[in-house]
Parts: sequence; structure tokens; C-alpha cells
Amino acid sequence: TTATTSTTTSRSAIPSDTRSLVLLAEDPDAPFPDPFVHWLVYDIPPNVVGTEDVPLPGVEGKNSKLGKGYAGAAPPVGHGAHAYHFQIFALDTQLGLAPNSGRSAVLDAMKGHVIAWGEIVGHYERR
Repeated sequence: TTATTSTTTSRSAIPSDTRSLVLLAEDPDAPFPDPFVHWLVYDIPPNVVGTEDVPLPGVEGKNSKLGKGYAGAAPPVGHGAHAYHFQIFALDTQLGLAPNSGRSAVLDAMKGHVIAWGEIVGHYERR
């Protein structure tokens, strides 16, 4: 088992005009047509500083296991290293979507409302 982490983009501050945040954690290397969604949380209050709050304030969307919450990293053994993208989006609005909305609905609702974005990518492989 190996794991590495790298920061590809970061924001040191949330823009003052942010009305909500969206957290999307996904694995585009999973053997599925769409990225495997590990965690999706939207309408997070912009004053949240870290993820010490459990559960994270906001509305949880549907992960690829069709449930809520964080679905841990578990790439198929021997499939190689997978890149796990943890993305945060600052929006100029609240999405107001129903709980358990999926990735497509959230991404569609975000269009035209993203004012800042950041990402951390971690790599993990099971041998």
C-alpha cells in the first residue's frame, strides 16, 4: 500500500462575496464511466474554517455508493495508483438542492456561480 499527497491549487482565503462552499471528493481513475464520488457536501457556510466539525456543516449529497458520507479510498488491488481529488468551490449563491442530490445535479446548479476553486490531490494504491 502506498500513499502520496500533493497540492495542485490552493486558496489562502475565502472570497468575501462567498455565499456557500461545495466540497467534492472524487476518483477519476476508478473503472467506471464517471469519476467515483467519495464525498459531496454543498451549501457549506463560508465561515467554516476546517473539517474539525463532524459532520461537516452543509447538505450531504449522494456518493457513488448511493449513500451519504465519506466513502473511503479502496482502489482495486493491482489497479495502480489512483488520484483522489478533493475540490473546494466558493460560490456566490447557495444551491438550495434537496439532500442526497447527485454529482451531476450539483455541478449543473454550480454553473455560473463559481468565484474561486481549490484542489488537493492525493495518490493511493493497493497492491
